[in-house]
Amino acid sequence: MDTPSPPQGRSDVTTQRLRADIIDEILAPGAPLAEATVARRMGVSRVPVREALVTLEREGLVGFTPTGRAYVKSLTPQDFKELYTMRLTLEPIATRLAAPHLRDHAAPLIDNIAATARATSILDITRLDLEFHQHIMERSGNARLLKAWKALRWELGLWLGRLHRLHQQQTKSVRAETVRAHGELIDAIRTQSPATCESMMRKHILGWHAWLPKSDGGGGER
Repeated sequence: MDTPSPPQGRSDVTTQRLRADIIDEILAPGAPLAEATVARRMGVSRVPVREALVTLEREGLVGFTPTGRAYVKSLTPQDFKELYTMRLTLEPIATRLAAPHLRDHAAPLIDNIAATARATSILDITRLDLEFHQHIMERSGNARLLKAWKALRWELGLWLGRLHRLHQQQTKSVRAETVRAHGELIDAIRTQSPATCESMMRKHILGWHAWLPKSDGGGGER
């Protein structure tokens, strides 16, 4: 019999809620995150809020002023360039390494695409997009590649969520494009060589970057 997962503590739940609000820009870049205000909004004490803010600082989503006041971090164009470079460095090689393992075990990726096709919010599409890529990173079998990618995950989510929203405003096709692009990656993983899969992932990430000029003219803050 499966062992039930332990219940989440208030700190974990508060972290998840704050993280989602930041990635969805319900809490805008630069917005103050006073402990008392956030605690009242979420119906918890200040302790889980304080713990959540420390976690989110480690993830790159929250900053602190010299006087200790928390705020939603605003990623700069340079931040985007660095995240993009890291993603382009890590994910193609991880895909090449993962392809032989995923060839006959692609069910989690197929299920992810099906869930993406049913998604009704940009936040869910962004979450599923990240989960798709994390599964490939996990199946690479390279713990250091995965560790480096996980260190960037939530900052990637912040940028990807922004690009998804802006692209959706222009095209109304983010969900369909994500499903199509991920479907092409799975087809390559199941039928093509690892080297071809690596090339496909590189093309996929370059396409993600290509959304940027259509969105905000080069990655600047709004």
